[in-house]
Amino acid sequence: MSAIIDLQIATTSKVIPTLDNVQLWLDTVLLHQDLTQQEITVRIVDVEESQALNSEFRGKDSPTNVLSFPFEMPDIVLQSDDNELDEMPVFLGDLVICSQVVEAEAKQQNKQNLDHWAHMIIHGCLHLLGFDHIEDADANEMEGLEIAILKQLAIDDPYQDH
Repeated sequence: MSAIIDLQIATTSKVIPTLDNVQLWLDTVLLHQDLTQQEITVRIVDVEESQALNSEFRGKDSPTNVLSFPFEMPDIVLQSDDNELDEMPVFLGDLVICSQVVEAEAKQQNKQNLDHWAHMIIHGCLHLLGFDHIEDADANEMEGLEIAILKQLAIDDPYQDH
């Protein structure tokens, strides 16, 4: 089963991935993690929106490549007499990606634009799944997952030159 994606385009940039690209990248992450029926919102934004969200939620007054907002289930108990809840997709959360930052990073790091987009989508999705890179051990685990998933997509290790 493929990911259910709400792709929102809120950028003037023309250098952005297609829905098919995003679908492939997210499906690859979810399949790698043995997950099905996951719903994700991907919002592609300009610098202004990225900077505003980064300032509000992370206290950093600058745009950033990707922001991840995991969904937190409210503390309510849903009751159902049948299995309809088991068949509903799980909403993982929102990814907000700044097109201009991703494009600039790809150019600066001599990477193919779509390869860097794939990396940012995969990186953000892993954050939605609970991975982080605050501690060195966690960073190594997350980077290892990113490298393995990107390899499945025939994309080189994004950390090899860093």
